[in-house]
Amino acid sequence: MRLAEQLRDYVNAAFTGLWIHTQEPDEAEREILEHSRSAGWTTAVWDIARGLHVVGATGSPPAEATGGDPLAALRALRSLAQPSGTTLLLLHNFHRFLNSPEIVQTVFTELVSGKERRTFIVVLSPAVQIPLELEKVFVVLEHALPDRAQLERIATELAADNPSDLPTGEDFQRVLDAAAGLTRYEAEGAFALSITRHNLIRPDTIWELKSQMLKKSGLLTLHQGQERFGDLGGLAHLKDFCQRVLQPGKSVKPRGVLLLGVPGTGKSAFAKALGNETGRPTLALDVGSLYGSLVGATEQNVRQALRIVDAMSPAVLFVDELEKALSGVGGNGDSGVSTRLFGTLLTWMADHESDVFVVATANDISKLPPELTRAERLDGIFFLDLPGPHDRQSIWEMYLSSFGLPAKQPRPADEGWTGAEVRSCCRLAALLGVTLVEAAQNVVPVSRTASEAVDRLRTWATGRCLAADQSGIYSRQAPGAKGSRSVRRDPSVN
Repeated sequence: MRLAEQLRDYVNAAFTGLWIHTQEPDEAEREILEHSRSAGWTTAVWDIARGLHVVGATGSPPAEATGGDPLAALRALRSLAQPSGTTLLLLHNFHRFLNSPEIVQTVFTELVSGKERRTFIVVLSPAVQIPLELEKVFVVLEHALPDRAQLERIATELAADNPSDLPTGEDFQRVLDAAAGLTRYEAEGAFALSITRHNLIRPDTIWELKSQMLKKSGLLTLHQGQERFGDLGGLAHLKDFCQRVLQPGKSVKPRGVLLLGVPGTGKSAFAKALGNETGRPTLALDVGSLYGSLVGATEQNVRQALRIVDAMSPAVLFVDELEKALSGVGGNGDSGVSTRLFGTLLTWMADHESDVFVVATANDISKLPPELTRAERLDGIFFLDLPGPHDRQSIWEMYLSSFGLPAKQPRPADEGWTGAEVRSCCRLAALLGVTLVEAAQNVVPVSRTASEAVDRLRTWATGRCLAADQSGIYSRQAPGAKGSRSVRRDPSVN
């Protein structure tokens, strides 16, 4: 519902205190004034720099309200009231002045008496910071950011003189996807910058400005690598699954996947490559950065981060090593902060309507709360096992080519190696100028250093997770699987 429609309903219902949460106070003011003119309402606007002025009035405002005194502006509302009409007082960034007891009391008095005089106080603010004394007399309205139709109109108007600056078809849809979450001012600036650089509105310039937005928040980072699925060996089923659910044009929104597996099997690399492969930006959420030192700061940071994620959809949200980030769930010495953070995250994962695909990774499922894996929070839990012989062959070929090493040289015994260990061997061979067999002497596979943990992880995943390398449920006892053996009746041969 548009802001003007919300305003009309609440004014007709005589809600005298309206707090409008907006990142575009000028645009919100324009919409309110436009509706006020059509409805015949009297409207006054105040801010600390310009003081009070009555919109469309020929005379001057009351003498005591011509300056930047917020208390005087509130007291002038009585003199602006009409005998048989509606009067609105718009206050810009008024949350900055609500730490004064006198102002708080005056606001309360004006709101209570405003029901009889039909006078309304409308606060335009980027933050909702309502004092306890005024919480029950204010209604909070959300001023939405521009939708696709409004962004399209901004781009069209900007390229009116040179229509060739405007892309067409799918290219234009990608521009609108990239501009989602920007204010009108930011979108116009991004479009203009792209035209200045390239004589064409392109999504990469828009994402450049969006990455600056993320830096200002300090809660999320935009991954800007060039990884693709071709740089990642194996994981055929996982790749196919994610590509299918992220195909554009679907009416049903995907939710995400949890990647469980042995360290070094490509969980983080997959998450970073997925965005480039599907044409979506990859946002990395560092849960540790959400914790604040003040009471309530962590919860506020979580909500702010998730609002930014929603605003930047369609996107891939990457959360690495989730079990470490949520290690305090259960109230282990942090006064329940981790539990509240986890609760907010779970609610968002189940209820969010934005086109955000979550890719979370974990090395130890036993440390994750069971609520995370219930239906409709994730689309699937995939287990990334140690790569088999065929996958290891493709990984060797990929990294030998990447590091410029001879493809025909002998290779070390690689049973139980991860993709990261194959890459390490190739990198060391190129760095030291030695053969792969010699370089392998400096590589100790995780299947040897943490064999008990790997075995425990495989046992848990059997029958519970989807296999990443082939369709179906993961089973460590699959026919032909390495490491499986049968026990014979004759104990001498076992």
